[in-house]
Parts: sequence; C-alpha cells; structure tokens
Amino acid sequence: MTAYQPIDTHTSGHRFDKERRWAAALSLGFESREEGAAAPITRLVRRHHIGPLRVQRPFYPEGKTGCCHVYLLHPPGGLVSGDELRIEASVAEGGHALLTTPAAAKLYKADSHGVAWGQHTHLMVAKNATLEYLPQETIAFDGSRGEQTTTIELATGAKTLGWEVLALGRPASDLPFATGELEQRFHLSLDGKPLWLERQILDPKHRRFIGHWGQGGATVQATLWAVGIDDEAAAIEALREQLPEHNRWAVTRRRGVLLLRYLGTERNEAWALCEQAWHILRPLLTGLPAHTPRIWLT
Repeated sequence: MTAYQPIDTHTSGHRFDKERRWAAALSLGFESREEGAAAPITRLVRRHHIGPLRVQRPFYPEGKTGCCHVYLLHPPGGLVSGDELRIEASVAEGGHALLTTPAAAKLYKADSHGVAWGQHTHLMVAKNATLEYLPQETIAFDGSRGEQTTTIELATGAKTLGWEVLALGRPASDLPFATGELEQRFHLSLDGKPLWLERQILDPKHRRFIGHWGQGGATVQATLWAVGIDDEAAAIEALREQLPEHNRWAVTRRRGVLLLRYLGTERNEAWALCEQAWHILRPLLTGLPAHTPRIWLT
C-alpha cells in the first residue's frame, strides 16, 4: 500500500477568479492495539486535518473491542466552486473501522466562471484489516460541476465494504439536473494490481444521459462494493432472495469484487437498498451483525 504522505495544501488560496481553489483535507490512521482486554482494540492513532474537515472522536457502539466508528464532519455541508476536499484513511493489520457522515452531502451549482469542485477519497486497508466506508448520500444540484474520485488500496487478506449513493437534481422541488457535469472515478486494487476501474461522466446534455442504453433518464444511482467475502456466490444468492424484487438493481462479481448497482428515481429507495444489503453482507464479510450508526437515526 502507498505510505501515508502529509497533505499538501500550499496551492490553495482565497482567490475569486476562475483559478481559485479552497482546500480542506483529513487524514486518519487506525491501528489494532493490545491493551489488556480480552481482544485487541482498534484505536484512531492519527488524526490530521486542514480546513473545515475533521472528526470529533471515535465511537465504540459494538463494544470496546469491536469496530471503531468515526463520523466524517464537513461543517459547510456541501461543495461550491473551487472547493477541494481530500479524505485519506488507513487501517493497519488487524484493525476494523467504519467511516460514515452525519448527513447528505450537497454539490452546489457552479458560479459564473464555471469553476469545478473536487472530492477525492483514498482508503488503504492492510492485511487482515477491515474498513467499511458508508457515507450518506450525495445530492447534486442543477449546474454543479466537479470530479469525485474514490481510490481503495487493499493488501492480501484485507476486507472492505462501501457504497456511493448519488441523487441528481431536486425533483421534488421541480429542479432537475438539467445542466452541469459530474465525473466519477473508482479505482480498487489488491497488492497494487487493479481489480475494478471505472470512470463515468454525467452530462445531462449528452444522449447517454437519457438513452435507454445509458442513464435512461434515471435521477438516482448507487454502487455498493464488497471485497473479502469467502463465498461470493452464496452472498449474491442471499441478496437476490432477501432484497426487494424490482428491476432497478442488479448484483454481480468480478475478480473478487462483489458489486451491487441501483438505477432509479427514488433516493430513499436507493439508500434503503444499500443499508439492507449491508445488513445481509456484513455478517458474511466480518462475522459480525450490522450495527446501525446512531447518527443515521438523528
């Protein structure tokens, strides 16, 4: 895995033209430590932040020797033109961490210069470690422009489960995603070798956006991934048996990566589907039942 590198924000500054960039960054490190308990404890041992991106404290709702829950806090609540968010998290051998967010993230309309925003997440999981990345959904306002990247580096024996839920526009307010452009990139590797590479551009002006062979006019999409399940075929069968039956989701596996996809129009439906899938898959991945973060219930 890539060694931790201090986050460089020297290029940021409070400009007000098309070249401006306002940076915020957060780097977290988790380690499993023997502290005289019956089992090792996962501790948050590194916490470095720049700008309005941070965590308050770790939680142990599953017991002191259970998974370490951490909430990623971005007080502004959304991204505007020029914002550049970078999140890094690493889990050392034997550790188990769960990262989530307190609320939906918002991607606001670009300014008159059309300056883009950026959000980049880099997750590193060591041998026999587990990382769950379960952010709440992202809502892209009409006219939003930006790039969202997720990079996951796994060592042999590492386990991970995560999702991205994206809602385009605000249909309930009659404000569809009619202009703008979003680019999403996923890169998941094992011992430096790529397992899953993906890039998609969401441009409402492109024929792919409304074509039945592409987005098909859908306003909500979600991707859930899991790596490290011993019996992937049985996991897929469990999902197909227990999740609601409709044609808006599908599940498959490739090169050790289980992928569940949703494409539809209901944000709550996509979120409920991912959460239910997590409840099914987590025991198969970790041997532990799903424990809903309290922040989701507030």
